[in-house]
Amino acid sequence: MHLLDTFKHCPKCGSDTFAENDFKSKRCGNCGFVYYLNPSAANVAVITDGKGNILVATRSKEPAKGTLDLPGGFCDCHESAEEGVIREVLEETGLKVTTTRYMFSIPNIYSYSGMEIHTMDLFFECRTADNANLCAADDVQELQWMAIEKLDSSLFGLRSIREGVERLKSILNHKE
Repeated sequence: MHLLDTFKHCPKCGSDTFAENDFKSKRCGNCGFVYYLNPSAANVAVITDGKGNILVATRSKEPAKGTLDLPGGFCDCHESAEEGVIREVLEETGLKVTTTRYMFSIPNIYSYSGMEIHTMDLFFECRTADNANLCAADDVQELQWMAIEKLDSSLFGLRSIREGVERLKSILNHKE
């Protein structure tokens, strides 16, 4: 189900005259308020060990439970994308990110509770102080270092991460 389909009443005045305005918005026939559906910001951490390996997580929750993923998640309100990726890495891996560098973005549709959440997945290269505190937590079942050249994008459960892994293989193999 498209997220806009779930909004039956105007969030400003409560009127039930809240109807489609165009493919990305709804308009209230009572007060004129227009709600635009924009993507939610999400972040993805690309953490390497300097030996040609990348940190890969196994998802412990739906969607795509049990498949491979990269650490990351949704940005919170009042948080920059960089702050969000630093927080998510700490929550999911126990690692403290010392620097971030934006790499690229991929639009995605994230299925959650039967709804389609449009996201903008922002990929960041993240450096950590050390890997001594590496520990799977939050919504991560397991963490492992995998050789970049051996990454199989088909094992990653989310479309944007599969596409991102293919880009990363090309980028990181040229850096090493």
